[in-house]
Amino acid sequence: MSGTQYEGEREVDLGRWRRAVVAWWWLPVAGLVLGGLAGAILSLGGGSNYKAQALLALGQPFSPGGGAPVNSFATNPRAVNEIIRSESALKDAAARCDARIGTLRGKVTSAQVGVGTGAARTAVPLITVTVQGPQARTVACAANDLARVVVRQTTGPYVGTKITTFQKSLQSYQDQLDSLVPLVRLLERTLNNESLAPLDRLVIATQLDNAQTRRGQLLGLQTAAQQQLALAQNVESAKVIRPAVAVTSAARSRRNSILVGALIGLILGAIAAIVADTRGRRD
Repeated sequence: MSGTQYEGEREVDLGRWRRAVVAWWWLPVAGLVLGGLAGAILSLGGGSNYKAQALLALGQPFSPGGGAPVNSFATNPRAVNEIIRSESALKDAAARCDARIGTLRGKVTSAQVGVGTGAARTAVPLITVTVQGPQARTVACAANDLARVVVRQTTGPYVGTKITTFQKSLQSYQDQLDSLVPLVRLLERTLNNESLAPLDRLVIATQLDNAQTRRGQLLGLQTAAQQQLALAQNVESAKVIRPAVAVTSAARSRRNSILVGALIGLILGAIAAIVADTRGRRD
């Protein structure tokens, strides 16, 4: 069969199909309407899906002297995904949120946001922890619980130890300052005693000066420890920036369902028109 004959037969078929659709026009129209209605019904029957998303920042630990950043699994965004999808984390979240663990499996995801390039690159990664499911309370509770798990596991091993050390140091400095207060007052009262011998006065003045010097040193150490503690708590530690709140997310888009259903119905109606016209010609 030559190419010209093939093209001619194809044009004849297309023309016959077009005439069939026109002759049986009510079949494509009925398919269009019924398909759209079916899509609308399916979208209504799909129910609602809820999504809750917590935003957290991974910390950036520094060396004990605070001079250089320390990179570890705690600064790796991929670690978040491994933590929140672990069976132990899902089991604990399900227990705390009064849910079945099966409703969380496959419904928990994480993603890094705010990543730029060059000078605009985010130094401390921002991570979203997202949970989807049919119950608003459950997804919000699970997302917040998993976010807290990430904060605890990425902060505790190293930065948590630093925070505890700084807090103990601050308490020690404060105890020493508190013990110096009555000593300074006693030395000041003694120094103001006019009956004190000159040599004794010199000794008391020296002791008072030493106590004041020690007090200044402790205040300096206390200030440095407070700054280091603030750095560890606010920069080095991971933290939840925005707690999760459940929002409704349609399981199926009603508009898309109607359009897809109408298109499928239109195609089926056109096919039915062509079949009906072919059978009519044979009869």
